[in-house]
Amino acid sequence: MSHLRHRFSFIPKIAHGSPAEKALVLTSTLALVGLPIMATTAWATWQDSPKVVLDEAWQIVEDTYVDPSFNQVDWLTERQTLLGQEYTSQEAAYAALEEMLAKLDDPYTRFMTPEEFRAFSNQTDGQLVGVGIQLTLDPETQALTVVQPIEDSPAMAADIQPGDRIVQINGTSTRDITVEAAADQIRGETGTTVDLLIQRHDTAPFTVTLSRARIDVPVVHSALRESDGQPIGYIRLSEFNGQSAEQMEKAIKSLEQQQVKGYVLDLRNNPGGRLDQAIKIARMWLNEGAIVRTVDRNGHAEQASANQTAITHKPLVVLVNGNSASASEVLTGALQDDHRATAVGTQTFGKALVQSVNPLADGSGLNVTIAHYYTPSGADINHKGITPDVVSESPIEAQQNLWMHPDRLGTEQDAQYVSALEQLRRVISAAPPSPSMLNAAQPHSRH
Repeated sequence: MSHLRHRFSFIPKIAHGSPAEKALVLTSTLALVGLPIMATTAWATWQDSPKVVLDEAWQIVEDTYVDPSFNQVDWLTERQTLLGQEYTSQEAAYAALEEMLAKLDDPYTRFMTPEEFRAFSNQTDGQLVGVGIQLTLDPETQALTVVQPIEDSPAMAADIQPGDRIVQINGTSTRDITVEAAADQIRGETGTTVDLLIQRHDTAPFTVTLSRARIDVPVVHSALRESDGQPIGYIRLSEFNGQSAEQMEKAIKSLEQQQVKGYVLDLRNNPGGRLDQAIKIARMWLNEGAIVRTVDRNGHAEQASANQTAITHKPLVVLVNGNSASASEVLTGALQDDHRATAVGTQTFGKALVQSVNPLADGSGLNVTIAHYYTPSGADINHKGITPDVVSESPIEAQQNLWMHPDRLGTEQDAQYVSALEQLRRVISAAPPSPSMLNAAQPHSRH
């Protein structure tokens, strides 16, 4: 059968981009694939059929999936089976597609409905449309309560404060509401408004009208800490989305201005995300050396490396745990293998696979595993993880309690952070004086 096939790749622009980086940062592929040439009427019927998306998804896997044997599955027969059935609804077609993908036995190659794909895209872009409020239910009163407003959001501009109780949303009571339902009511299109009736402490309730806007989701949290009288920079990165590198750069530069002596970079519970962001962030810490090498199903290998753009060379410790995965492991592996940082914590997750994100014709999406990656030393960490230089364990109960109180992270109440500080102090003590310190120590002759 003849086919028309059009593919457009959208790849973020990166300074000093290399082929290796382009393989890593592939974020979307728009494909209209597997569409047979036919008469106009039949063509219109085919376009309206759920089979269009099925054939599109099948073709993407056929073209790009990392395992050319498709887990010993006859992929052509799968297409014939998939398109040989009649589907009474889009949902039935989606179910058939998911059943086919399950035969690859790859949890990372997965289908997403249009709703799921929109949510996934917003997460990876690092932006949302709303008013910028983090919500919870008060454990005692079950009142809908503001955890905190997001920085530079309409909520922060309107002076919404932590602890504020939202009594009504657009005139509707929030009694017995779930956080998810409340979030759905507060969300909306950019430029539209939502009225919130706020109860603050024991004062009379008051109404705040907020305009919804596009908001950058904060994923980098930084703070100035002190250890043995020395200023230390603490940076926690919660995921790698489209805003991560920009936020990381701001955090490092701000802490540099405060003359910190070293850094603790916290990647615990960071599930990964966009690998182009991991490369950019690695370059903020590394001046030279390899960062990551990818290998596709044809054995074609490409490498991304540092490019003399490090922001700081000060001592660095990276905190990791069993939920540090994917892009977190790319960054940790580069910093560890290139002897730029000491890794502290527990064994990481062990995901050394790269996925491409593919929007489909009806707004749904498909993630497909397209390559393996290796750390600079050549290690394959898939299903193994990265072993930290210094193992620092913490009881499960203590960890759960810690993450229920994010304000305790990176403090003396955080046992693994305390271990990281001990290692950082050793590195700082062993580090040679910086050039500026050496110059200051030299006697000045008079002329």
